[in-house]
Amino acid sequence: MTNGTPGSKPTKNEKRLAAREKAQQARLEQKKKERRNRLLLQVGIVVGILAVAGATVFGIMAAIPKTSSGPRNMLSDGIRIGADFVAETTPGLRPGAEPVALQPSEDPDVVDIVMYVDYFCPACRVFEEANEEQIATWVESGAATLEVHPVAFLDRFSLGTQYSTRAANAAACVANYSPDRYFDFHSILFAEQPAENTTGLKNEELVDLAKQAGVTSPGKVEQCINDVQFKKWVNAATARAFEGPLPNADLDAISRTPTVIVDGTAYPGEDLSSASDFARFVSTASGNAFSDELKASPSPSPSPAPAG
Repeated sequence: MTNGTPGSKPTKNEKRLAAREKAQQARLEQKKKERRNRLLLQVGIVVGILAVAGATVFGIMAAIPKTSSGPRNMLSDGIRIGADFVAETTPGLRPGAEPVALQPSEDPDVVDIVMYVDYFCPACRVFEEANEEQIATWVESGAATLEVHPVAFLDRFSLGTQYSTRAANAAACVANYSPDRYFDFHSILFAEQPAENTTGLKNEELVDLAKQAGVTSPGKVEQCINDVQFKKWVNAATARAFEGPLPNADLDAISRTPTVIVDGTAYPGEDLSSASDFARFVSTASGNAFSDELKASPSPSPSPAPAG
């Protein structure tokens, strides 16, 4: 900026004005630069926060147990077996859904027996040894149905191997892939029941027992057992059984195993080793619908054991 004639030297005043303008321009440029840096810093902070938040959410979601479907043919949390040991087919329980109770038999001459069992429970084995033969006779002939609900609450007695849960899962695997062999597998699990305060059977041993039961899809059953595919369902079904309510029963919830319900009435089970006691109870609970057929089959009488 000059006010003199062309070619003349700037005056001191003009030099001061020029210097002032230059300094002001420099300050403006510096302020612009500072604003850009602040903006970039803020953007970087926001991006960083979003990245951390995203990673945190991903971590939390990864840590949340995934819900999974229940086994097929156990929509009620149990599997019902009828004449000739043929299982009633149902879809699997969807994640987060409530079990759907099976309707009682429409035939008044058919008795509905429901059992809640832990395959690691000594008392369940006592009941099974005493009553397996006569229950098998009733079910095979169509005089009774048997609905089995496997539960698992005795893991604490398997030295950290969670045998109770693994056995219930194995039963669920058979129900899912080979339901008509469930009755045999159920019987074999009790026949080969390991003692409490041991590690229980290994998964490969459970697979061998399933094959002994004649499962029709041994490869799928084996993978299911090894993967403990229905572990989450076992845990949820066990909680439901102990919390209740129980459908079609005069009990609010189970408090022990075995819990046996005949046509809606719970068996007191004072002597679990007595087949004749259970036969009389079934006859009475069913209104003597087929009392002539309820003959206790000869069976061993093991010493009573405390309920599991």
